[in-house]
Amino acid sequence: MTAHRTRRMFLATAATAATVTLTGCTGGDDTDTPSTDNPTESNGSGSSMQSSFADSMTIFHAGSLAPPFSAAEPQFEEKFSVDVNREAKGSVASTQKITQQNRSADVLGTSDFRLIRNRILPEYGDWYAIFTTNSMSIQYREDAPGAADISKDNWWEVLSRDDITIGHSDPAVDPGGYRAVMTLQLGAEEFNGERLYDDAKLDTLMSNTTIPTGTETNLEGQLKSGELDYVLYYQSISATSGLPYIDLQQEVDLSQATSEYAQHYAKAEVKTDSGTFIGAPIAYGLTVPSVAEAPGRGAQWINYFATKPGRAILKEQGLVPVDPIVVPASSEDSVPDNVMNVASAQSTLGPLEL
Repeated sequence: MTAHRTRRMFLATAATAATVTLTGCTGGDDTDTPSTDNPTESNGSGSSMQSSFADSMTIFHAGSLAPPFSAAEPQFEEKFSVDVNREAKGSVASTQKITQQNRSADVLGTSDFRLIRNRILPEYGDWYAIFTTNSMSIQYREDAPGAADISKDNWWEVLSRDDITIGHSDPAVDPGGYRAVMTLQLGAEEFNGERLYDDAKLDTLMSNTTIPTGTETNLEGQLKSGELDYVLYYQSISATSGLPYIDLQQEVDLSQATSEYAQHYAKAEVKTDSGTFIGAPIAYGLTVPSVAEAPGRGAQWINYFATKPGRAILKEQGLVPVDPIVVPASSEDSVPDNVMNVASAQSTLGPLEL
């Protein structure tokens, strides 16, 4: 039995023995696991090896991953002597670049791992990793109508006023958009016998919402310009922008990966032109698509965010790293060695089916 195989079996056994949740999955020994930095360690030879470790690479990713990926880019480029080209767009739209536009990327990063599981596998990929989590929040301008009154305990009352405009990204192209709608829906659903507001209040909140142009990365500018008074988007963006924001109740912020909360989140449903989406705890996914032109570079990028430098960047940008990253046990044999060496193979992650 090889040392590599022993490592896989150890990770799988350790994961089974522990209770795993998404929130609070940070920690560990906080040291780097050696990665496959040398292209000659890759399988294959000749031109295929050179192509796998080309001088440039392409990444399609969610808008909310722009801050950590941008922060990592210069460090990664220096370490691996590679030019990183990134395209930030909503996760649904990023996935469609591969499945509908026949484009190639060496990494696909989505804010909802289910988009990879359900739309990339098996035709455009063999595996994925869950590597970080997030939660929903409300951000606003200091001079927005109702800003002096709003709090965690009354945000729905303020946001339902007549002079309020709430923005979120497009649910058809961006999980941040359909999660924003889910947050509002869940406030009207009972949790432990109580709910934040009734259906009439939900209708008013929904009537105050608008979908401006762009993904969540554009919302801050529209908030500052006065086009929007409040925005519903990820806590990681709110916490690093400098504008005031509100952390939401756990029953609506999609942050808790327990069976109780997952069952509650699943009451939310958003229908769009690109599909119907069901509420679930937030979990981000990464994969190297089968159409990648430099898959070795893609695996290096994922390894980077599974080790100390990448985890530190995720934390700095308001995200909660999953440590170790998790890959589906069913596709463990397809995972590149330098990723599998820093991953845990599991069948479920908390209540999430992988």
